[in-house]
Amino acid sequence: MEEKSKEKSTITDVANKELGLLGRHIDVLKTVKEHGPIGIIRLSQMTGQPQHMIRYSLRTLEKDGIITPSPHGAVVTDRVHETLGTLESTLDEFTIKVEDIKKKLK
Repeated sequence: MEEKSKEKSTITDVANKELGLLGRHIDVLKTVKEHGPIGIIRLSQMTGQPQHMIRYSLRTLEKDGIITPSPHGAVVTDRVHETLGTLESTLDEFTIKVEDIKKKLK
């Protein structure tokens, strides 16, 4: 019985961690969009996230071509609007999937 509760916790922990990561990336992206060019220290102050997490989010967003570094800090690229639209529709799809998963639990 105890083994199952550990598995359940692990499954929910992974899902929660991934959603938290996505939320942080979106917070960083929106902050760069609204206040860029912006550096790591200011992003950290504005989002309340530690600098090492901000660096990771910036690397991820840069790798995806959504932001780019500049001499004055991170700035968004032309792909930002497309990406935000895609994220919104993807989150809508997630909502439907979550509802389907919840139905399976009943």
